[in-house]
Amino acid sequence: MSAPAEQWLLFARDDLRMAELAMAEGIHNQVCFHAQQCVEKTIKALIAHAGGLVPRTHRLTDLLESVDLPCNPLAELAADIKLLERYYIPTRYPDALPGGLPDGLPNEADAREALEVARKSLQQVARFLQARADE
Repeated sequence: MSAPAEQWLLFARDDLRMAELAMAEGIHNQVCFHAQQCVEKTIKALIAHAGGLVPRTHRLTDLLESVDLPCNPLAELAADIKLLERYYIPTRYPDALPGGLPDGLPNEADAREALEVARKSLQQVARFLQARADE
């Protein structure tokens, strides 16, 4: 695994850990924010692995489109990943754009769903990159 990809995954793991800690404390908006950050960094690890310039964006849709690999390990999770985009701004700022989230801040169900998407994304990409490193 390339050093840049490994660094991105290290930071993604830290965000997943923060999401898990926030979940244990019932801080659902932070679970969703750190889950989004985990997935963002996981996708950036894929882009770095492929040798691409890692874009400075938080838009998961744009990042997914930037993955230049014949077999994208996140393809089957793309729809779920794109849903995490809704958490980037409203979970961080109390004066975020009105209507950012239809029901206000994320609830426990939102947090559980976001955490699951983050776990699956990180697991699939880590497995994919390790398999390439073993080849």
